Formats: sequence, C-alpha cells, structure tokens
Amino acid sequence: MADPSYIGTKSAPVTVPVEAGQLKFFAKATGETNPVYTDEASAKAAGYNALPAPPTFAFSLNLARPDPFATYTSLGLDLGRILHAEQAFEYGVPICAGDTITITETLVDIFEKRGGALAFYVFEGIATNQRGEIAMKTRNTLAYRQG
Repeated sequence: MADPSYIGTKSAPVTVPVEAGQLKFFAKATGETNPVYTDEASAKAAGYNALPAPPTFAFSLNLARPDPFATYTSLGLDLGRILHAEQAFEYGVPICAGDTITITETLVDIFEKRGGALAFYVFEGIATNQRGEIAMKTRNTLAYRQG
C-alpha cells in the first residue's frame, strides 16, 4: 500500500558541472543532428556563449548522484518493480557548457490504480544554474507494481 505520508519528501541536492564533451555525447546518444549541440561555432552563431544542452539533458544530470536511486529506496520501493510512466519538461534559461547545475526533486503526489495493484509516484525537479536561474523543471511519474 502506497504511503501518502511520503509526499513532500525531497532528494538531497546534487550539483554537477556541465562539460562540452558530455553535451556532445548526449546529443549523439539521443540522435540529435542539429550542429548547434555539437559544434562550438554553430552554437555561437545561434547566440549561445558555449555549446547548449540538448533537450532533456538536465534530467540525466540527476544520475550524477552517488546513489541515483536513493530517493526511491528511501521510500521503500523495490527498484525491480518500478517502471517509468511519464516525463515532462519546462525549460528556463539555456544550460550551456561551463555551467554548474544543481538539481533537487520533491515527491508531490502518490496515487493508486487497478485496485491498488499499481501505485504512481510523481516527482517534480528543479534544475538551477550557478546564478540561481531556473534552467529546467521536470515532472517524472513512476509506476510501481505493488504486492
């Protein structure tokens, strides 16, 4: 049975430097072909001060935590029963090579479906840069098979 008393649980913040090599690798791994994400001259011509991060990149920075799944296990969740259900992004200022991004996630909702067979955990994350500007907000929903 999902425990709604966990709503409001926050992850420890993680701060990660953004490097050009990471951005190029992420662009390639996700099939991004726009040269603005892999070529410094193209990025500058497009008005960026350095290579910008491809869409969804900030979410991958969350994996830089010493234990990227600690929030889930602290809720008593068995990682083998978790499925990624939904992801949404709201973009703020661009993330660029040379930035330092800090990410924190908060559990904002828990609900059940299918007579309690599935519990859904909804997390909202905020990624800010070294100037305190919001670079991205995320909403991540996990489906958890109970029982």
